[in-house]
Order: sequence, then C-alpha cells, then structure tokens
Amino acid sequence: MHTHILRLKPGQDLRHSLVDFATENHLTAGFIITCVGSLQRVAIRMADQPGTMIYNRKFEIVSLSGTLSVEHTHLKLAVSDDTGAVIGGHLQDGCTIYTTAEIVLGVAEDVVFHRTLDEETGFPELIVDKVTPHE
Repeated sequence: MHTHILRLKPGQDLRHSLVDFATENHLTAGFIITCVGSLQRVAIRMADQPGTMIYNRKFEIVSLSGTLSVEHTHLKLAVSDDTGAVIGGHLQDGCTIYTTAEIVLGVAEDVVFHRTLDEETGFPELIVDKVTPHE
C-alpha cells in the first residue's frame, strides 16, 4: 500500500476533487483512510432514495469512507451541523469546502477494483481482482 495526502481549499468540490485525483493519478484501487474538514454546502443521497438532498449551511466532516478508482467512485459522507446532529449518505457532486478538507488516501498495490451489475441487488457492486506480479 502507498498513500497520498490532499488538502482541499475553500470553494472546491469534494467529490469532483477526489474523482479528478483518481483519474489524474490512474488509481485502480484507492480508498479513504481519513478525512477532516468542513463544508458550506452538502449534497448527499440518502439510503434508498432516488434524489439528492442539498443543505446550504456549514457542516463539519465527521466521516468520509469508500473506494475510488478511475473506473468508479463509491463514497459515503457523514457531517454534523452546529447542534451536533449528524446526517449522512452517498457523497454527491456539489459538496463545497468551507475551510479545508484534509484527506489521506490509501492505494492497494496488489488489486484492481471493478464494478459489475449484481443481479441480486440491482446495483454495480465491487469486484476485487488480484494483480499478477510481473516476473
């Protein structure tokens, strides 16, 4: 495994920045190790809901987790408001950084992430392929 450390600045889009980083660095098996920071706009899709919920106020990022590759990104976000109430769901485009987002990404070097439609769930689910070392 190797790591990458990113700092996003005010106004940047959290999801776009991560997708762009995965693409620019040709990530095949990336995952979030940790993320702290704040957002001034939150866009998340709640469980089993078709649409995106938008919140235009300040939130602390309390958790960001998931997988990312050049093929597909699947990320979950949990944030807390000024009362400490927590909401979370699928990270969508439109989450805007307020002060910062400090992100540590891990990249597994011996696998590649793919997604294929799972007939049982109806969603493209993670498939992990082992990389054969070159001799």
